[in-house]
Amino acid sequence: MTSFVGRRQEVAEIRRLLTASRLVTLTGAGGVGKTRLAVRVAATLERAFADGVRLVELAGVEKSELLVPTVVQALGIRDRSTRPPLEVLAGHLADRRMLLILDNCEHLLRDCANVAKALLRAAPELRILATSRHVLGLVSEQIFPVRPLSLPDAGPDASGPSEAVQLFTERAQAVLPGFAVTDGNREAVEQICRRLDGLPLGIELAAVRLRALSVHQVLERLDDRFRLLTAGSPAALPRHRTLRALIDWSYALCGEQERTLWARLSVFSGGLDLEAAEAVCAGGGIAAEDVVDLVVGLVEKSILIAEEHPGTVRYRMLETLRQYGRERLARSAEAERVARRHRDHYRNLAAEARVRLFGPGQVLLLTRLQLEHANLRTALEYCLTRPGEAGVGLGMAADLLYHWITSYYLAEGRRWLDRALAADTAPTEVRARALWADGWLAVIQADPDAAEAMLRESRAIGEEQGSESVLGYVAIFSGMIAMCRWDPKTAIARYEEALARHGATGDPVGLSLALVRLSLAYSFLGDSARAVAIGEEGLAVCERYGEGWHRAYTLMALGVDVWRQGDTRRAAAMEQESLRFNRSLDDPLGIGVNLEVLAWIAAAEGRYQRAARLLGIVAKVWKAVGAPLSGYGHLVHFHDECEAAVRRALGAQAFRAAVRQGADLASEAALAYALEERPPAGAARDAAGASPLTPRETEIAGLIAQGMSNKDIAAALVIAQRTVEGHIEHIMDKLGFHSRARIAAWVEDRSHASGEETPPG
Repeated sequence: MTSFVGRRQEVAEIRRLLTASRLVTLTGAGGVGKTRLAVRVAATLERAFADGVRLVELAGVEKSELLVPTVVQALGIRDRSTRPPLEVLAGHLADRRMLLILDNCEHLLRDCANVAKALLRAAPELRILATSRHVLGLVSEQIFPVRPLSLPDAGPDASGPSEAVQLFTERAQAVLPGFAVTDGNREAVEQICRRLDGLPLGIELAAVRLRALSVHQVLERLDDRFRLLTAGSPAALPRHRTLRALIDWSYALCGEQERTLWARLSVFSGGLDLEAAEAVCAGGGIAAEDVVDLVVGLVEKSILIAEEHPGTVRYRMLETLRQYGRERLARSAEAERVARRHRDHYRNLAAEARVRLFGPGQVLLLTRLQLEHANLRTALEYCLTRPGEAGVGLGMAADLLYHWITSYYLAEGRRWLDRALAADTAPTEVRARALWADGWLAVIQADPDAAEAMLRESRAIGEEQGSESVLGYVAIFSGMIAMCRWDPKTAIARYEEALARHGATGDPVGLSLALVRLSLAYSFLGDSARAVAIGEEGLAVCERYGEGWHRAYTLMALGVDVWRQGDTRRAAAMEQESLRFNRSLDDPLGIGVNLEVLAWIAAAEGRYQRAARLLGIVAKVWKAVGAPLSGYGHLVHFHDECEAAVRRALGAQAFRAAVRQGADLASEAALAYALEERPPAGAARDAAGASPLTPRETEIAGLIAQGMSNKDIAAALVIAQRTVEGHIEHIMDKLGFHSRARIAAWVEDRSHASGEETPPG
């Protein structure tokens, strides 16, 4: 949101280092601008990496075991297998040309080094740009120390404004429109920049004070603060002492309640909203109704950063400032109380998610859980590291079941449940619920044996306690295991048992799940009448409650049977409606199944190019998920039949080309294609429309697609071969490709995009 100042030489040098080394680490003091510089370099290199640039923010990751899952999440990998996360990550990156930024590695130094080493070994086209206060320590590592911004030269021969003065000026203008460096304030501005050693964070915090102080007043108070730090450790780097002095000064400028709130807010991970601040930080001298004004005060002082999100504003704290607040909190008498209130708030949020799961507020609720994921982790960690709290953690992990399933966190959710189940073994109904929840995750991960063991224990507890709810859910997931083992009759019996039990308790969630699975089971047996009737019953339950997620899965199940009956138009409409909802949640499993069925429908209509492209799109989804048709393995024969029919119709070469075209589509463009919508602007380079290429480059790209060599192209166009090579380099740079094959696929896809075949009749 703010301009990038200076650093031209640094950007050029880091670019050069990345061409020579596959691992470059930017080192330097906190607040020196390592992250901003890394992002700037990445922006200038984006086109050089065919598979893009990814930023992984590690500041909020407090446990080493969460490092790899955080990287997996940042890369959008939805893995539902039982493979170790590092193996999943290495496999995903193995054939990709990507720049990966690992930001703030210093607190996970050894783990970051091990992960970087493993990924570089597995992925020969991968480059890693790390930021850390310390080097990672790998032999292959190229170190680039990030220095403070250049300071103003002294004397009459000074050659224009320095980077530090330029930054101060721009940030001052943001808070005080019309601010300018004049003959009257120039010396004071330059003195401020020198006193702050050119540290960007220090300069920005100082500029904010111009809301209430003059430049000379800022300088005067800054001088006082530096003198107070003369008792600091002589072993500490000067920049560290300077930054510490600056933060101490910012802390002193806050009112007493603002200081208290700053310390308490440091307990949050990954940001927070106002409701969380009020719930966790009120009390002990801060009234709940005063929290909003105090938050605004901290935003104005640049202690908190306000960020717009759909329907709300969230706040985050720069990590340096958060760590400062945590030190203050640790020295207070209320550290444990605040940590517990933080846990209680997110435990309550998880419980609310379970209670309000089935209804119209579902999307907003699940989206909120995704935003709060780092805080949910922190709360679960609290539960599992404090004596006597494991039972609370077990219930919380079970309450978050749909958060684990509908987002990126299925494997992580299973780990939390496994850990909590091991920590609290009392045969309670909460344990029984956690067991069947964990069992469902295991089924989705294609681990039926582990699921069966957990469901067996859950059933025993349910029978002992007479819990119809527990026994009903155990029946559903036992039926899913039976379907995985191609035993539809046993599955139907289990689903009907579940319907009876959930009908007795009036649980619409259990009813919906059972009806979806029962509809699919009857469809599998070819009993369309029952499949459709049961599916429509499921829709009625969902519509009665204004439910979305279960309705989407019910539509998917109905679409399968309607397609099998030959009504492809109605089936496609059902699948696309389901897909639109699953897209709103970014639910990879639901999206994958919808794409599968749409491919089968396209093949049935004779739209073989579309079917092949959809198969390419869905193959990428299943690769990310970790298993094809995860949790719906009994449908895999439909996939095989579709693929065989499309290959026969198109021929092997055209089939492979169309599949590749689908796989090459960016995510949003791919979903727009499946929905037969216009892709969002800029979502994919390979969509038909305005070409980024010049007429000559377009001509050469077409000749590449025809299989011509550089020499042949030069002869055909009567130009030098070196000129052809230069044009091809420009084409690859503009399109972000690194091979002639990708250019050929791009040309072929554009030729098809405006002339899609239509259904017969």
